[in-house]
Amino acid sequence: MTVTVTRPPAADAMAPMAFFDRDGVLNEEVDYAFRIDQIVWVEGAFAAVRRLNRLGYRVVVVTNQSGVGRGYYTEDDVRSLHGQMNRIMLENGARIDAFYFSPHHPEAALAAYRADHEDRKPRPGMLLKAMRDFPTERERSFLVGDRDTDIQAAAAAGVRGFLFEGGNLDAFIAGQLERP
Repeated sequence: MTVTVTRPPAADAMAPMAFFDRDGVLNEEVDYAFRIDQIVWVEGAFAAVRRLNRLGYRVVVVTNQSGVGRGYYTEDDVRSLHGQMNRIMLENGARIDAFYFSPHHPEAALAAYRADHEDRKPRPGMLLKAMRDFPTERERSFLVGDRDTDIQAAAAAGVRGFLFEGGNLDAFIAGQLERP
């Protein structure tokens, strides 16, 4: 797993964490997106992240990126895309605190990435690593994903999981935050 931290955490600041899957949640699903011109933001993505920033949540992206293991693009391509995505978020008044991605896949073309790795969702490795990297209020933390594997990873990490099936992401987040 590789991580790009865009804002170092305060050493002693506990905060809830909002995990987002990337493709299909923050941006429209595009097979093997690795360039900014492939990113079409989901309606309400900026507002949802702004809302969570204002409420004191750390916002963290956790994304499987098997395109690396398949040889379609590199880890540096993914890091570059994530930097560009966060720049656009910042231009829209929102901030993602860190991006975690797993380049692994059990059938990866590149042997270095061929594994059923603990970081590849539905396994919880990326979430657990983020909660080790940032002081986290686990009880208030949650993950938003568009696949059952995302929700399984959330459960395995001990946080709530919300299945996003499209629409306005900010309205979806607002509704989830109102739930007990």
